[in-house]
Amino acid sequence: MTAAGASAALMTDQYELTMIDAALRSGTADLPATFEVFCRRLPPGRRYGVVAGTARLLAALEDFRFGPAESDFLRRERIVSDAALGRLAEFSFSGDIAGYREGEFYVPGSPILTVSGTFAETVVLETLVLSILNHDSAIAAAAARMRAAAGARTLLEGGSRRTHEEAAPAAARAAYVCGFDATSNLEAGRRFGVPTGGTIGHAFILAHADERAAMAAQFDLLGAGSTYLVDTYDVAEGVRRAVAAAGPDMGALRIDSGDLGASAVAVRRQLDELGAHRTRIILSGDLDEHDIAALAPAPADGYLVGTELVAGAGAPTAGLVYKLVEIDGRPVRKRSLAKSWRPGRKRAFRLLDDDGLAAAEVLLPPGAAAPAGGVGLQTEFVRGGALTSAEFAAAVPAVRRARAYHREAATRLRPAALDLAPGEPWLPVESALEDA
Repeated sequence: MTAAGASAALMTDQYELTMIDAALRSGTADLPATFEVFCRRLPPGRRYGVVAGTARLLAALEDFRFGPAESDFLRRERIVSDAALGRLAEFSFSGDIAGYREGEFYVPGSPILTVSGTFAETVVLETLVLSILNHDSAIAAAAARMRAAAGARTLLEGGSRRTHEEAAPAAARAAYVCGFDATSNLEAGRRFGVPTGGTIGHAFILAHADERAAMAAQFDLLGAGSTYLVDTYDVAEGVRRAVAAAGPDMGALRIDSGDLGASAVAVRRQLDELGAHRTRIILSGDLDEHDIAALAPAPADGYLVGTELVAGAGAPTAGLVYKLVEIDGRPVRKRSLAKSWRPGRKRAFRLLDDDGLAAAEVLLPPGAAAPAGGVGLQTEFVRGGALTSAEFAAAVPAVRRARAYHREAATRLRPAALDLAPGEPWLPVESALEDA
């Protein structure tokens, strides 16, 4: 969210602070409150969403402080009153946070994050929560769909040049959680432990007098096992020159333009004729999940995905909202039919059928008994302002745990849930709170 040690407090909307200012005057600032994060609807045609970014959020919360620099700005710009400035200067979240684990699948209405505390300390977190979860969950859902389309083939993330510099490592992280194998982004490797990779681009080949010289230089540095780019000029000639430079044990080659399916067929035939039977073929070029699915018959070994992934494959935000569901023990909701929600704090369970596949999601009030056979979906992350486990915000362990959990969660989906064709959400939601 921010550079290490930098405050995230002003990465928020002004109205969050004016609500605190007004709440101090009205006497509501210290009332116990609960907010929940959920989506009203999935992007058109999508069957599921995927939670991602929770550990990034918890780490950012640690840095959410109104220090002298932030207070000076608010005072100079007359954003809030002196009373509110004093309250903000003392801010340290003291409430509770629980939610679905990173990598979990969700549907509309799923309470994927619950934030409880005083009204003042919970309302101020809205923008921080949503900016992280909306971005990362959008990338995660796109990545999960791409993984479903790719099957067991390698998936590489390379979208850094198509997004904001701080969004790039976050996108690589979310993609890795949902099954991508590696990223080109080095900061994602440093911060989160995502495996990194990369060889050369077209500019390197163009910088040499001819393609042979460029490939020979690549071989001298990286050896036969690296990936050679063969479509700078003529693909067939590029393949011949790459094999001549690296030998029949060449690791891989990448095709980045043209008719990728037809090229893969021709290149596979050519590689086999040249004795490079183990050389892998990687395809790239503005691929989305539908392109990857269409390339399934092609003799490709993997895909490099960039633009479409970091843009959420047509859905750049998850559409998550952060809504007050309970204040001073009283369930509340907005009455607008188009933007209403289920009032009251909820416990969420996933019902599994005899095959261990998810059959329904059940929402119950806090005091209700867990449904028979229901698997609890919410984990306590923060209690009384402190992390319940340091690993929840630890960068590398959190990513590895989320990746493993997502793989496990995917085994509980019915096959139809992974269909890329437009469809309804994969699970019905049953609630005992509708008329509360």
